[in-house]
Amino acid sequence: MIADMSDASLPPTDPATTGLRCTVFFVSDGTGITAETFGNSILSQFAIKPRHVRRPFIDSTDKAHQVVREINHTAEVEGRRPVVFVTLVNPEILAVVKERSHGLVMDMFNTFIEPLEAEFGITSNHRIGRFSDVSTSQEYTDRIEAINFALAHDDGQSTKSLAEADVILVGVSRSGKTPTSLYLAMQHGIKAANYPLIPEDFERGRIPDSLASFKAKCFGLTIDPDRLARIRNERRPNSKYASIENCRWEVKAGETMMKKEGIAWLSSTHKSIEEIATTILRDLRPDRLMY
Repeated sequence: MIADMSDASLPPTDPATTGLRCTVFFVSDGTGITAETFGNSILSQFAIKPRHVRRPFIDSTDKAHQVVREINHTAEVEGRRPVVFVTLVNPEILAVVKERSHGLVMDMFNTFIEPLEAEFGITSNHRIGRFSDVSTSQEYTDRIEAINFALAHDDGQSTKSLAEADVILVGVSRSGKTPTSLYLAMQHGIKAANYPLIPEDFERGRIPDSLASFKAKCFGLTIDPDRLARIRNERRPNSKYASIENCRWEVKAGETMMKKEGIAWLSSTHKSIEEIATTILRDLRPDRLMY
């Protein structure tokens, strides 16, 4: 039997493998982080790897026209219209991008704000950016304090003030503790310390005494030994520290210790920092998942 080779039976074309050029713009009157985060979440549903262009602080019609020229030039060069995610509050600036660009414009604010205005029966404040005045924002102040805390308590540098920690991450070196700590601080205002489990801890068979009284705050990270060896070899090539034998021993010893101590843990091997952080918040600080 001959297989049906009609177009309908073929999987969607993947621009990442066919060489098809595709550009996505993130245009905002603020930092552009909201547009990029939301846009990337949507784009992840498609098997494409587009070129990303973020254009923040587009807060005048002159800047809007400059972006429009860039979008239109990209459309001409690539032979297809770019996708443009916008978070623009000013209607005049938004109109320039919508009416003059040759891109597929996705207006992320008005898509949601207009229905919500109708639902709540009130008009939004049309405020640019996340905070109207960071100097008076307690949320912003808390995030800065959390970042400073994470930096001061990174990689076991200090065991002082651990009573103030919301979370203490433990795990072998290079298992993802530092980036997770910083993400928790910057994104959620969580004071996260992190402590590397070392051979001396495994020989004692228990977590360090400095952490013992804070076990309820501890959360463990582990990682596939092969992945760990590759990461460590980038830092210390051909060392015992990076050898696959040592990585296997440390990972096994770390998991055994965390199991013995009753510390919840997960593998960072195939999880994003966002997934790891959300799991930690769900298990240790579920109140921080509500705002």
